[in-house]
Amino acid sequence: MTADIITFGCRLNTYESEAIRRHTADLDNTVVVNTCAVTAEAVRQSRQQIRKLRRERPGVRIIVTGCAAQTDPDSYARMPEVDFVLGNADKLDPAAYAPGRHERVHVTDIAAVRETAAQFVESFEGRSRAFLQVQNGCDHRCTFCIIPFGRGNSRSVGMGAVVEEARRLVAAGYPEIVLTGVDLTSYGADLPGTPSLGTLTRKLLALVPELKRLRISSIDSIEADAELMAAIAEEERLMPHFHLSAQSGDDLILKRMKRRHGRADTVRFCRAVRALRPDAVFGADLIAGFPTETEDMFANTLGLVDDAGLTMLHVFPFSPRAGTPAAKMPQLPRAVVKERAARLRAKGAGAFRQHCTAQIGREETLLVEKPGWGRTPSFIPVAFAAGTGDTEAFVRARITAVASDHLTGEIL
Repeated sequence: MTADIITFGCRLNTYESEAIRRHTADLDNTVVVNTCAVTAEAVRQSRQQIRKLRRERPGVRIIVTGCAAQTDPDSYARMPEVDFVLGNADKLDPAAYAPGRHERVHVTDIAAVRETAAQFVESFEGRSRAFLQVQNGCDHRCTFCIIPFGRGNSRSVGMGAVVEEARRLVAAGYPEIVLTGVDLTSYGADLPGTPSLGTLTRKLLALVPELKRLRISSIDSIEADAELMAAIAEEERLMPHFHLSAQSGDDLILKRMKRRHGRADTVRFCRAVRALRPDAVFGADLIAGFPTETEDMFANTLGLVDDAGLTMLHVFPFSPRAGTPAAKMPQLPRAVVKERAARLRAKGAGAFRQHCTAQIGREETLLVEKPGWGRTPSFIPVAFAAGTGDTEAFVRARITAVASDHLTGEIL
């Protein structure tokens, strides 16, 4: 019997949770909570889940790991519900989960970690696509971000190991793979020969011809290399959905965030990609209510949705994280932050619906995720009649209508 794994946060955490699942395959009566630290809300949710677990399963052994455990281990150690706090540097070590350990907290210096090894994960519970970690950590220090303190400095998985793991995933039945990392476009800077993310993408598609679809998770557009742009233009198996770490549409706010791009860079990148791949669809992370943000500055972020042609937004109300420079900046009233986040989400919902409406009548190949549900190459969810093609990896569908957050279609 394996331990239960509860995952918060990003795709990288999802990938690592599957490695943890393998490492805890012989453990009984154990729950591992893999936390996220990106927002105060993510931390709150993890603590709430831990308390719920203890109420519902009073005898279970609760292990807390992940970014929140790494950045603030004492807060979890103080929780009477928690049996063991394990840092990110050791959470992928099978020995760390041995039931005979008596220490309550084991969190080491994540900044001292210099390498990221392939985990050779071969299955993802309940998922039709696989995640593949190729990079971890971040060398940048955006003023709002706690993640480098949870993940350490940027480090990459060698291309040979990435290709080998991709082959294993395809052999295990996954037709689609998503490349994941913390700062994905920094891939390769620490490897011999400094291969780029574009180089890796081209190599992976060439050496794993059985892979039907390849996706790239969140990227920093300013770091997109020439090989990646060439892959976008030439590789049909590279899916035309690109999620950008944009964060704001105002240049002064971007400067105060210590971002490396300006507003025009985001717009320019989206236009350049569309020129190469007209079917490209863009998502973006955007923060509402960053310290010192005026209404005019926020209007620039709202306007970015139209100017860059963004379709799917991940909107974050600014959340001050202790220890970051932004937490010490003049804060906006929480009511203002929440109101701006609501307006930005509404803007995103309108852009999503407009894009979806234009898809009516089109035929798409869907990756089936569960009965009656699949996704287009551009990652738009599509509902269809359950029982029609549910046992297939891919189905062809004609888009017939738009719902609030997805398309509907009929199987051809």
